[in-house]
Amino acid sequence: MIEPLLTYRGTVYPWHCDHVGHMNVMWYVGKFDEATWQLFNALGLSPSYLRTAQRGMAAVDQHISYIQEVHAGAVLSVHSTLLEFKEKSLRFVHEMRNDETGDVVARTTLKGVHIDTVARKSCAFAPEIADKAEALLQPPCAST
Repeated sequence: MIEPLLTYRGTVYPWHCDHVGHMNVMWYVGKFDEATWQLFNALGLSPSYLRTAQRGMAAVDQHISYIQEVHAGAVLSVHSTLLEFKEKSLRFVHEMRNDETGDVVARTTLKGVHIDTVARKSCAFAPEIADKAEALLQPPCAST
């Protein structure tokens, strides 16, 4: 089993909270987005690579589960796991934890598509990206 990557660590500030006193959904999405770019960087999809290769990533599917409330002052981390890697797309999960309690507070699964930013259509990942992805890919669970 491959250990999830630490892709985000930060604090919940009072302005992240909504009218009922817990972190608003927009901040979960924002923190997960920051984690996504850290995961992409670990795969070699760095900002400089994307610019020079004229490539990009487009989110095409996202599912979020809000498991526990998070309040101002909480210190959070996100750990990410690559679940699936295909020629032109990948699927991954981010798990957000409260660092004080260790509890999972939210989880999101995303699918991203690799795109040619000039042609504006999907394209295959470069071999060096595929190699890094294969090294980080979580093996499928065996069914019982």
